[in-house]
Amino acid sequence: MADKYDENWAHSSEFIQWMTSSIQQRLRLGPDDRVIDVGCGTGLYSRGLAEYASTVVCVDPSQAMLDQLPADDRLVPLHAGAEDLAEGRVRLPHDGYNAILLKEVIHHVADPSAVLAGLTRLLRPGGRILVAMLPTSIEYPLFDAALKLFRELQPDPEDIVAAMRDSGLAAEFTYDEFPLVFTTDRYMRMVRSRYMSLLSNFDEAAIEAGIDEIRRRHPEPELRFPDRFAFVLGVKA
Repeated sequence: MADKYDENWAHSSEFIQWMTSSIQQRLRLGPDDRVIDVGCGTGLYSRGLAEYASTVVCVDPSQAMLDQLPADDRLVPLHAGAEDLAEGRVRLPHDGYNAILLKEVIHHVADPSAVLAGLTRLLRPGGRILVAMLPTSIEYPLFDAALKLFRELQPDPEDIVAAMRDSGLAAEFTYDEFPLVFTTDRYMRMVRSRYMSLLSNFDEAAIEAGIDEIRRRHPEPELRFPDRFAFVLGVKA
């Protein structure tokens, strides 16, 4: 997905600004803060966070993603996954961190409780972990098989709150949403390029059949739907 990541996800500067602002409102980064962006991809949000913090360690298991980070001394690339950090298998450039972001990462993790416990150990006192995730059901104009699989695989934000509390964090979550607008043709291209990792579970024939299903259900030239996120915030005492 690395070569098409920004094309699919940077669909509007307004969305990037909204998400960055939503993250900052919760993490409340300051100019001396050190941040880890776990699963940063090409750094779409790391770039904005660097405007508030002193350093953002950009962690991703895909070197092809990290290779697209902009040249910026505040962005420190680290080729690793969430489990590598949590289990101490990689060396971090600092002794402790003020904030850790996991945006749309937690559903890729086999054991969220273990990962959150490990990441909590990387926090300084007063440090924050923010998990930005989709809710357990979405209003995306996808085909039925994809929506069914999403419901089966997506973690519940309540479970992430419980995992954070088990790790010793004070935790809560809130919802926020952004109105998305795409031409139908563009959205079909995004589905075809599997803009959601969920869609990688479907082969070419299933994707094409799914696109036909979406077009039958949505013959209109433009698609409008909410992108709703749960923001789960944990704070270390």
